[in-house]
Amino acid sequence: MGMTAEVNGITVAYDDEGGGAPLVLVHGHPFDRSMWAPQVAGLAGPAWRVIVPDLRGYGDSTVVPGITPLAVFARDIAALLDHLGVEEAVIGGLSMGGQIVLEFHRLFPGRVRGLVLADTFAQGETEEGRRTRNAMADRLLAEGMRPYAEEVLPKMVAPSTIATMPEVAAHVLRMMRDAPAEGAAAALRGRAERPDYSAMLAAVAVPALVVVGRHDEFTPVADAEFMHRRIPRSTLAVIEGAAHMPNLEAPAEFGRALDEFLSTFPAATPGPPVRPGPVGGS
Repeated sequence: MGMTAEVNGITVAYDDEGGGAPLVLVHGHPFDRSMWAPQVAGLAGPAWRVIVPDLRGYGDSTVVPGITPLAVFARDIAALLDHLGVEEAVIGGLSMGGQIVLEFHRLFPGRVRGLVLADTFAQGETEEGRRTRNAMADRLLAEGMRPYAEEVLPKMVAPSTIATMPEVAAHVLRMMRDAPAEGAAAALRGRAERPDYSAMLAAVAVPALVVVGRHDEFTPVADAEFMHRRIPRSTLAVIEGAAHMPNLEAPAEFGRALDEFLSTFPAATPGPPVRPGPVGGS
């Protein structure tokens, strides 16, 4: 727990718990690896080895100002897996983390055993979205994270979560406030330039779980349905009573969907059979 690795010229902080098949979970913006605490606690053990990194610019990893494209995040994860001696993994992410997972699949399809796409969307950036993300990056650099964090908290987690689970709301607020503004801004500028993953979805040859909070305003249920319809071997789980952070707002229900999905994978063996790669990689 709380380890670091030197990869791609930066220090990546990560947790690595359990001893089974590798499962990588990628946090969203502007969070850190602590957002996956319930899933690490629930899954790490003999069946699953859960690896959760802090992305560059977030948490305890190196802050790199400027622009951080999704491909840079994806290559950092690949380099961390190389460092850990992990060839292939089930990989999941929430929001921006889900887009990093899609980019990881685009670049390294042969390293992906399965996908978990939580509260995210595959479509490319619009002109308006590009302007909005770059303007938000300017704002975070100018005024810091606190005003933004307080403003978006009621969208990140459902108002009912704030009322009935104040400790969850406080955790989400703390992650957002503590995120380094330069790292968050660099990620926003990188996401503004992201590709459209829609066409790639039909070529995903591995099982996928698409999961979303019923009340998510950032990535509504329709965005999840869009991916579910296009990924051939996908399951859709809509988490009631949750907004953009169902893994923290409804950890039991999120956990059930994840457990059910992960139970479809054969246990890790020393030499797993080589699976044919998807059609048309990158």
